[in-house]
Amino acid sequence: MALLIKNGSIYAPEYLGEQDVLIIDNKITRVENKIEEINISGCLPDVEVINAKGKIVVPGFIDQHVHLIGGGGETGFASRTPEVVLSKVIEAGVTTLVGLLGTDGFTRNVEALYAKAKGLEKEGVTTFIYTGSYATPSITITGSVARDIMFVDKVIGVKMALSDHRCSHFTMEELTRLASDARLAGILSGKPGLVHIHVGSGKEMLNMVMQVVDKTDIPVTQFIPTHVTRPGGLFEQAKEFARKGGRIDVTSFAELNPEGKMKPSKALIECIRDGVPAGNVTVSSDGNGSVPKYDSRKNIIGMDVGRLDTSHLVFKNLVKEEGLDIGTALRFFTSNVAKVLGIYPNKGCIQRGSDADIVVMDQDLNLDMVFAGGKIMMETGKVIVKGTFEV
Repeated sequence: MALLIKNGSIYAPEYLGEQDVLIIDNKITRVENKIEEINISGCLPDVEVINAKGKIVVPGFIDQHVHLIGGGGETGFASRTPEVVLSKVIEAGVTTLVGLLGTDGFTRNVEALYAKAKGLEKEGVTTFIYTGSYATPSITITGSVARDIMFVDKVIGVKMALSDHRCSHFTMEELTRLASDARLAGILSGKPGLVHIHVGSGKEMLNMVMQVVDKTDIPVTQFIPTHVTRPGGLFEQAKEFARKGGRIDVTSFAELNPEGKMKPSKALIECIRDGVPAGNVTVSSDGNGSVPKYDSRKNIIGMDVGRLDTSHLVFKNLVKEEGLDIGTALRFFTSNVAKVLGIYPNKGCIQRGSDADIVVMDQDLNLDMVFAGGKIMMETGKVIVKGTFEV
């Protein structure tokens, strides 16, 4: 199978100008100016040519925080959120995603998460997962975080929670041991061995993580705190963490309705303004996770479900409302994430040898086409490949 995307304005994510992109099977094989169709057709008689004149061609988005089998449950069994379906992934312009568990590590488990990730990959997108959940000791597949990372192909690290009334309240010693195990397993298996941290709105914030970094030899890059734009001083601390070389993850769902939280697009602009290295900041959606609303006594008074497409909305607002150039804005959703996950340059860029995960947008930054592994998943703004049980 061969595809030739012609005449598009390429952001790789850096701006390359008007270029043609040749895809053979699931890889990008050439990115050049004016690839001659006649030369290609002589070698590849079945090449499909797509005219992207006037369109913007970018890498597929990478979402590193998605509740593939749902999340929630905070108000009882009926409040467990649903599983992700393929069409919602494609509608968000996402071609690679990392699944994880949330509050509920009892009715949901890592085995089911693994199975869902394998299913979505069979349907056409790239998937990874984190072992663990909010609790200590971490729930796993093999009985050990290190062994999960070592021997389960899709496991790239461990998820845990801090500074949240729903978590198990890790001690510093437990956090240090967890990070050490994940790091060693990552080194031995060629994976990042990340500790992906749900940071709640509690008093502890990132204090314990800072202490581990200051008092041990575990690198600051081993930790990926997410949900860092919560009020109460967390965001200021997160920016300092990123200035020290750590990577922080901004959650995009508040772009729709901040309700006292900092709007994610404005938080990203603030990071740039305040001297935070832009390469140390990423965006994820918290897709299909629960979004509970609390009163002053921590009682839940409402519930929503996270949407994957809010990251694309943040990207649009960065460019349209905040005036950031497209190439810089894209990094938060593409190359920065790929580097954190250890999958760059296979993912997160448009260059020779990279996976053919590509999004084509119109001039208003609306999604027009999505390619995952070289396969057309969206055409003229409509999803054409859906999940196994989608109508």
